[in-house]
Amino acid sequence: MTPERVPILMYHAVAAAPSDATRALSVTPEAFAGHLAVIADRGLTPLTTADLAARWRTGRPLPDRPVLITFDDGYEGVHRHALPALSKHGFPATLFVSTGWIRGAYDTGGGLDTMLDWGQVRQLADGGVEIGGHSHTHPQLDQLDDVRLRAELTRCREIVADELGGPPASFAYPYGYSSRRVRAAVRGHGFAQALAVGNSLARRAQGPYALRRVTVRRTTDAAEFERLLDGRAIGRTFARDRALTKGYAVVRRARRLQRPV
Repeated sequence: MTPERVPILMYHAVAAAPSDATRALSVTPEAFAGHLAVIADRGLTPLTTADLAARWRTGRPLPDRPVLITFDDGYEGVHRHALPALSKHGFPATLFVSTGWIRGAYDTGGGLDTMLDWGQVRQLADGGVEIGGHSHTHPQLDQLDDVRLRAELTRCREIVADELGGPPASFAYPYGYSSRRVRAAVRGHGFAQALAVGNSLARRAQGPYALRRVTVRRTTDAAEFERLLDGRAIGRTFARDRALTKGYAVVRRARRLQRPV
């Protein structure tokens, strides 16, 4: 592994008994704690999304073995289970929140399981977790017209700024879907970098608005997790995911062309 190829780990729920909707993309608290122990034992250095992107943007060197720990959506287990494990090791991470799914004044009721509230989000931020944006209601952004796209990004950014005292610097595309138009809109709304999925290692050449991640899920065993960190056999591990993604991309593009912008 070279510093120019960085594993960005994508987590969702951390829960012993997740909802049916989140089970496949969840991990148990014990598994998550084990993952952090492996990262520590191997001498990897976790970074936030903003730190990685800033280093690549300015040419500042990366640590010898960088890794990113990221969470999408805003599930309550990130506070209950992940934060204590991260704090034990002194590891930073990044949480991308769908602001309309967080419990509180802006809750649209779309959350797929028990979600964080804003007090917990603030405690995560105080504990070294970078808080990024993940839209307001978690739609497929590339399927929205320009007005709805702007509304999703504006609402998300303004709510995070109001709740945390400053706007988020990083963004993650819901479902990993973006397009040139979406990426331009994310940049235009003041986000300095954004993460996709892609299920491959991140590289500087991908650009700051299309950095790729690898999915960690309930079926990720210890051996597969170590392969993700090493960047070994990722193509084989995610072959089915990539085939489905390519097929669905064709469908999404066709749908997009049939709709007025």
